[in-house]
Amino acid sequence: MALVNIHFLNLQNNYLFADIAKKVNAFKVLHPKAEVISLGIGDVTQPLCPAVVEAMRKAVDEMATAEGFRGYGPEQGYNFLREAILKNDFAPRGVRLGIDEVFINDGAKSDTGNFQELLHWDNFIGVTDPIYPVYIDSNVMIGRCGTYRDGRWTNVRYMPTTAENGFVPELPKGRPVDVIYLCFPNNPTGTVITKQELRRWVNYALKNDALILFDAAYQAYIRDPEIPHSIYEIRGARKCAVEFRSFSKTAGFTGVRCGYTIVPKEVSVATFEGERIPLNQLWLRRQCTKFNGTSYISQRAAEAIYSPEGKQQIRVTIDYYMQNAARMLSVLRGIGYECYGGENAPYIWMRTPDGTTSWQFFEELLYGANVVCTPGVGFGPSGEGYVRFTAFGSHEQTEEALQRIAKWKNLH
Repeated sequence: MALVNIHFLNLQNNYLFADIAKKVNAFKVLHPKAEVISLGIGDVTQPLCPAVVEAMRKAVDEMATAEGFRGYGPEQGYNFLREAILKNDFAPRGVRLGIDEVFINDGAKSDTGNFQELLHWDNFIGVTDPIYPVYIDSNVMIGRCGTYRDGRWTNVRYMPTTAENGFVPELPKGRPVDVIYLCFPNNPTGTVITKQELRRWVNYALKNDALILFDAAYQAYIRDPEIPHSIYEIRGARKCAVEFRSFSKTAGFTGVRCGYTIVPKEVSVATFEGERIPLNQLWLRRQCTKFNGTSYISQRAAEAIYSPEGKQQIRVTIDYYMQNAARMLSVLRGIGYECYGGENAPYIWMRTPDGTTSWQFFEELLYGANVVCTPGVGFGPSGEGYVRFTAFGSHEQTEEALQRIAKWKNLH
């Protein structure tokens, strides 16, 4: 008899964005003539930049010849892309890494969800709260989170990241955590932390022999020169941190699929007998077994964003989205809402008015203004009383949505 992995049955009913889609579809059935504008799910809308498109065309043409055809590529990625990453993303910031510490993936979501496979099931995890749902759900799948009670998992240390603490999570007190998930610029709040604040986390990890899983998927949106783009800008981080990056929001690769993970050779975890196991070789072994590599075409596309033309073109697109964010902050604050983020990230984190719950505000905004946001409670218990807006729409749809929200609010 084949038995189910019972930990999958512990997952909550639906993925957050599936719940949103279900509610929006139900609204459209009841209101077929309504034009809904989504400022909810964080998918990009602007087309791939010309440098990327040309690189993909060239790669396809190569694959159409016997001489240029490529089958299975190296599981850790082609050297042409790994070298470009080291040269452009890290060397200018004084970070020195080896090419064999770079692992190309098909998007950060895959690796942030899969990396926990390397760790013993009873590690105690700590997460900033609110948090990207994949971090929690992937740990639930392996049985690491305990049981779900009153909106929380019993074997997870939630570290509130709210307006009350300036969106800077406090270091864990009491029982030390073994694995720490950090995401900065933060999804969902759109907020950032300074080098000094990040250094506190690195020091905590070194002192307590903890592992930091650092998601830097939105680092390209940072405008403040004092904000770190990589955790490896902090001394000692190579011994305790793994970093995940993505080209999805940097270069519009949500449909192309490409990103990378940095696993330094110094970072290691322990066996019960005290032996130190380097994660670099363990992750390589895992990838060789369970991953056939990112497509050659996608990797050539990613390489192109590091060309002079590519850098300029993706900066134009990032600026486009950040113009949306600035406009959203201006309008929403102007009509009386309390908003955060939007200055170093493409997300606006807005407090709901008068104690309205996240899902209640979502419903009222959908039915009253035909605009979709993301309920903050879907990102964790500290997200209750907030909603998230994304700046990834077009200028025209963003402006239309803001006008609708302003008009709707004036009627209340």
